[in-house]
Amino acid sequence: MNDLTINITDKSYLNSTDKTSKQVVKDLQLNLANNEFVCLVGPSGCGKTTLLNILAGLDTDFSGNISLNENHKAPKVGYVFQNPRLLPWRTVQENIELASEEKIETLDFLLESMGLATEKDTFPAHLSLGMSRRVAIIRAFAIDPDLLLMDEPFVSLDPPTARQAQQLLIDLWSKRPHKVLFVTHDLREAITLADRLIFLNSNPMSVITEIPVAIPRKERLDEAKIEQFRQQLFIDYPEITALL
Repeated sequence: MNDLTINITDKSYLNSTDKTSKQVVKDLQLNLANNEFVCLVGPSGCGKTTLLNILAGLDTDFSGNISLNENHKAPKVGYVFQNPRLLPWRTVQENIELASEEKIETLDFLLESMGLATEKDTFPAHLSLGMSRRVAIIRAFAIDPDLLLMDEPFVSLDPPTARQAQQLLIDLWSKRPHKVLFVTHDLREAITLADRLIFLNSNPMSVITEIPVAIPRKERLDEAKIEQFRQQLFIDYPEITALL
């Protein structure tokens, strides 16, 4: 097993104006099981992106540790940002290959899984936003990461496009499972995707509650079941209402 342990005791920022320190994260402990899909849900500005940046190694100024199992090995991380961040002068295939130092043997499989089999020689300017976001997901999957971080990758998509992208993501993840930490403000999206929901508060960020999603994956295309589960969450866990 390759369980991931996250223990961040403190993450603070120095206010450049008055030189005071603001604590963003305090005593945050999370564990991700092998190939588990976890969604983080919390208010805007609570520190979710800060947490992802720490896990990605982009922010090392914190107290705590992140390790795989007991050997304290740092995980290999794939990161899908809110903005696809594709280089406009490179094709879809070239943008994906930037993520790996070696030839990606599974490139055709990844493109086909995300509905982009005919687009590998296309430049980003000729892609829709939804397609560009799918390319960014493929790029993160292509390195075969220990941990896949996803920071609201479907934000600003219209609902039908977002639902299509969600289903394509789950189809790909089912074929090539990884540990996933997915940030979203959309509770319906979180229920659709996750094995487990983690609700976060702010000032500083900490875990309020963790809730497994009991709906079988094959039944999550039924929007009525998603909505029923969502409404039941508000009844069973009234403390999460203020977060959404």
